[in-house]
Amino acid sequence: MNRIKHYVLVLLCATPLLAQAAMPGMKGVQHIGFTVPSVDEAVTFFVDVIGCEAFHTIGPFGPFSDNWMTENLNVNKKAVIKVAQMVRCANGTNFEIFEYQSPDQKKEFVKNSDLGGNHIAFYVEDMDDAVKYLKSKGVRILGEPHLFTDTGMKGLTWVYFLTPWGQQLEIVSYPEGQAYEQSTNRRLWDPRQ
Repeated sequence: MNRIKHYVLVLLCATPLLAQAAMPGMKGVQHIGFTVPSVDEAVTFFVDVIGCEAFHTIGPFGPFSDNWMTENLNVNKKAVIKVAQMVRCANGTNFEIFEYQSPDQKKEFVKNSDLGGNHIAFYVEDMDDAVKYLKSKGVRILGEPHLFTDTGMKGLTWVYFLTPWGQQLEIVSYPEGQAYEQSTNRRLWDPRQ
């Protein structure tokens, strides 16, 4: 029994250290990168519909005669980055939007259930206004907004929508906060602040 108490004590003492383990100097997310069929179309959508701000472009990169693309980006060695555009979306991280050309490029977006599935969620103050606005811009909304009524996300309303090229995005709103805030002083990053 003393041995079990010893292991529990060691585990309890080590837990705060494990929870604080981090890459040295890590401050937060600087950007999210994703590939689209057309950077021009994507930037136009994110600026004109979502309300983001376009910054600078980089590229083209490649083709290279060596394995630079494979060694540094884990893509086909003949891949070319035609252009990449940096975009900022209000009080949140930046996007690095790529347009690639590659002999082995897949042309369809993965579903959330596929490996590598993803989406980007934007916080809005009023869900109904945001949905109405997106619909007025011809954006396809997937279903209707849903309200979490339990779990740590109680109070959050969400709905998915699609870009014109098929990328999944989401809008969320929780003007009164989320339930997890009642049980801890810790907070997820929140664009409202």
